[in-house]
Amino acid sequence: MERIAKTMTITKHAVDIEERGVRVKLTIVDTPGFGDAVDNSDCWQPIVAYIDEQFERYFQDECGLNRKNIQDHRVHCLLYFLSPLGHGVRPLDLEFLRAVHEKVNVIPVIAKADMLTPPEVERAKQKIREEIKEQGIQVYQFPECDSDEEEEFKQQYQELTDSTPFAVVGSSTLIESQGRHVRGRLYPWGVVEVENPRHCDFSKLRTVLIQSHLPDLKEVTQDVHYENFRARCLRTLGRGGGRERGRNKIS
Repeated sequence: MERIAKTMTITKHAVDIEERGVRVKLTIVDTPGFGDAVDNSDCWQPIVAYIDEQFERYFQDECGLNRKNIQDHRVHCLLYFLSPLGHGVRPLDLEFLRAVHEKVNVIPVIAKADMLTPPEVERAKQKIREEIKEQGIQVYQFPECDSDEEEEFKQQYQELTDSTPFAVVGSSTLIESQGRHVRGRLYPWGVVEVENPRHCDFSKLRTVLIQSHLPDLKEVTQDVHYENFRARCLRTLGRGGGRERGRNKIS
């Protein structure tokens, strides 16, 4: 498997995917070298600037004459990968999250979860949730179910809430497991399957991003994060104000 070069350069990858009959065009923005420098002071600034630039671009298009054909390049979700061996949220993680949590929907993810045993994964999730709450970091909140919702939706909400931060394993290698070819990692003691929900949360995260919660992620971007940015722009231009909007986030 080709190793991704570590750089803080903003790189974009546009992909067209089909998930259960639904075609989705995704733009993935990556900074694979974040946090790897000797001096990481303000290393999040290029990412913050990129998010603001997309808001500014949308704002300028919205103020133009061709408002019906605006292309939306705003960042609707930020996956923040946490080290499985960091014993919680590192100071660098907190600094980054403080810089972006009011600008974008943040979904924290535990990377390389196969380095941990299942009990260690659960302890890591609990500690990260507690530390994020203590530090006042706002992460994406799954919409709560109404009391008259079907039990299936209530169960899905609870499972997703309990699963955060999602613990994932990544691999593009196809290996054979019990007569099937699956993406995973082969170890002397067995196989870790990327898309097996008993092994990691990859399938849950994929469902959230591509199917079940994509409309809500875009709605929160529009109604909360972009409206806050737009209100600041209007105040700067001296054309009026309005208090910023907010939305409670889960810990």
